[in-house]
Amino acid sequence: MMMNKEIDILICGAGPTGLTLALVLAQQGVSFRIIDKMKSPFQGSRGKGLQPRTLEIFEDLGIVQEIMAAGGSYPPQREYQDDGSWQEAPTAEARSPTASEPYLTPWMVPQFLTEDVMRTRLGELGHQPQFGCELIGLEQQEHGVLVRIAGKDGEQSLRARYVVAADGGRSSVRNLLEIDFPGKTLGVRAVVADVSLQGLSRDAWHRFSSSAPERQIGLCPLAGTDMFQIQAALAGDEQPDLSADGLTRMVSERSGRTDITVVAVHWASMFQMHARLAQRYRVGRVLLAGDAAHVHPPTGGQGLNTSVQDAYNLAWKLAAVLAGAEENLLDTYEEERRPIAESMLGLSSRLLEEARRGEMRRGREVQQLDLGYPESSLALEIPARAHGPLAGDRAPDAPVTTRSGAPQRLFELFRGTHWTLIGCHVPRGHVMKARGLHVHLFGEEGNLIDSNGSFQDAYALQRGDWVLVRPDGYIGAIVASDNLDAIEEYLQRVGVVG
Repeated sequence: MMMNKEIDILICGAGPTGLTLALVLAQQGVSFRIIDKMKSPFQGSRGKGLQPRTLEIFEDLGIVQEIMAAGGSYPPQREYQDDGSWQEAPTAEARSPTASEPYLTPWMVPQFLTEDVMRTRLGELGHQPQFGCELIGLEQQEHGVLVRIAGKDGEQSLRARYVVAADGGRSSVRNLLEIDFPGKTLGVRAVVADVSLQGLSRDAWHRFSSSAPERQIGLCPLAGTDMFQIQAALAGDEQPDLSADGLTRMVSERSGRTDITVVAVHWASMFQMHARLAQRYRVGRVLLAGDAAHVHPPTGGQGLNTSVQDAYNLAWKLAAVLAGAEENLLDTYEEERRPIAESMLGLSSRLLEEARRGEMRRGREVQQLDLGYPESSLALEIPARAHGPLAGDRAPDAPVTTRSGAPQRLFELFRGTHWTLIGCHVPRGHVMKARGLHVHLFGEEGNLIDSNGSFQDAYALQRGDWVLVRPDGYIGAIVASDNLDAIEEYLQRVGVVG
């Protein structure tokens, strides 16, 4: 058995969760290793819907342009009646971007293309996932975790300061930790397949048999590819033939059409829907993220997006603790993210019932822009606010102007791994300086100008207020000018000042 040098973080799982974590850690200069028991990258479309909040995260990670280029907008839903007629409606509520919310509609990108963009960016930062490698044992120690991993080169032992389980709903790490995964099986089975087919246009998401839940089938053109995704409910113990001929017969039986032919199956999966939530997200130096911590029915496109946000929340906290912040900062990960997952379980289950009744249109409730942590122990307001965003809420974007007249967006100022402190008409002499803290001021002595009032519209600050934005784009604190010492105490707690 070989012993490798100690690393800061071992990430188990190289899907969107593990890749998000890896990208942030790479930007932070944290040493890590990312492994995945699959022999090669996932090649299916599974999590194809990226919600607006995820697109904001991808902008921060520097990959949103590549993600947008890899996919496309959702086509309208075309629901066919038994007589061959059809009705059409938008899949998602059409809304134009605003100054504070630059992305307001979901974007379709097959999961394998999303992961490819993420791996490419990770490679540019000097890292690559190791496939065909699995954690098979762990032993928690005072200052780290001794783990055993098995791969094509045999078994190895290494010590990591922390381990993150991002290894899916059947997480072997969660099982090793004996963390309960309560919930329920929803009694719904389905098939999803990526196929090449003939006989359908690509201008709509074609849906048949909507009035019969166990015969429903949808054929959605996959943006960024020439494939369609087939989604089909299964009845009872039905065991479908997932070959091209078998799927052609299924489409014909459920649509009543004989002109649709599946010519090739590129990926197919049959699955049972569950709603489960891990009893704990952390045991010592091992933490769960993504599907390892929660599994949802796929309705509403919440699973992948919730998982990306898990990793985005956890990554900066791990980096902060490794840099000297108190270790109990990691407790806020479960404190903030587990209630979000619990609410997503309820939303996805409700949307599943609506889908079984043939209702498929999605609105703002799935976009994740309104999710936040106002009850978190990391949310500080002095005094409490009656208007505008609260501590713990997502920090809005806004166009501003630099003192030299150059246009700028707040999201551009937030981008990266630092904290951002913004003062509203405060004297420059009050500005604090700290490693990892970027400070910007509005007002006579400031470097920014709210030229069209968008910043004030978004934040509703009073003269003399300060707003502190976390590395993950959420508001950590809002305080009045005579409470600036509270900001300093806050930053000490999270390891920025010390």
